[in-house]
Amino acid sequence: MKDGLSVNSLAWKLLEKILEKPDYYGIIVEKTGSGTTIVDAGIKAKGGFQAGKIITEICMGGCGKTEITYRKYGKLELPSIFVYTDHPVIATLGSQYAGWQIKDGDYFAIGSGPARALALKPKEIYDRIGYSDVFDKAVVVLETDKYPPAKLLERFKKECNVSPENLAVILAPTASIAGAIQVSGRIVETGIHKLDKLGLNPKAILCAWGCAPIPPTHPKFIHAMARTNDAILYGGVAYYVVECDDEEELKQIVSKAPSKASEAYGKPFIEVFKEANYDFYKIDPNLFAPAVLIVNNVKTGGVFKAGEVNAKILTRSLGFRELAFT
Repeated sequence: MKDGLSVNSLAWKLLEKILEKPDYYGIIVEKTGSGTTIVDAGIKAKGGFQAGKIITEICMGGCGKTEITYRKYGKLELPSIFVYTDHPVIATLGSQYAGWQIKDGDYFAIGSGPARALALKPKEIYDRIGYSDVFDKAVVVLETDKYPPAKLLERFKKECNVSPENLAVILAPTASIAGAIQVSGRIVETGIHKLDKLGLNPKAILCAWGCAPIPPTHPKFIHAMARTNDAILYGGVAYYVVECDDEEELKQIVSKAPSKASEAYGKPFIEVFKEANYDFYKIDPNLFAPAVLIVNNVKTGGVFKAGEVNAKILTRSLGFRELAFT
């Protein structure tokens, strides 16, 4: 635990807020026979903007704040999520990063949130950032449209070293409002992950903010997933305050950081995915980045920007059709 920050402790306080008012947040809360809390934010439950907002903050381990706002993207007028944090590395790589690939028989989910910092999933990230959590409660967020099997809950309990009643699992399908919001809310995390891959020490990032459109929902997972990707790739803007001695190297890193640096850039994600035979691992990893990155180096006062919002591709991705007045 770094600087006294426990992502599970902070997130559990946010969890308690939604458990107190499930009807307000549009969620369904259930208890398993062993006492584990299951929060449905979009499978049987309707979820919504309020649920998506607070689930995004839970994903960030309580180390970031969110606002639902509004922006124009060319002719598009879309709700957008604005996120900001003074603890960017812990909030994103240490908690929010969707780095826990969960498979149990025919059950599959993408895991994120503070429980990762207890289970150290994946361990190499926690070794790199020098963070782990110590707390007797765990919160995991699953991007899935199915309730988890009992065997998986048992695995979570063991890997996080918590008792069943101190485990909470939040379910947020991609094809739900809350699910779409929490994916768009990864705008800062997506940029940090890309900067890290390009050679910037994530510990050099002091604070950050980001804004991305919340895409219209789609009932089919593959289309919903593609829209959430495009929201970040073509509409997302991320801003980082860093402390860096080598400004020339920083400029080179920033120039290669936006999604536009990828050879796969320039078409809706659904088309890119199809061309890759629906295999994520065949897609150029450089594509997964914000549309725009802005970096302020506090060592020099320099400010560098790369990339651009691409409203044309975003419009194609989201299937907007402007109707004529009759």
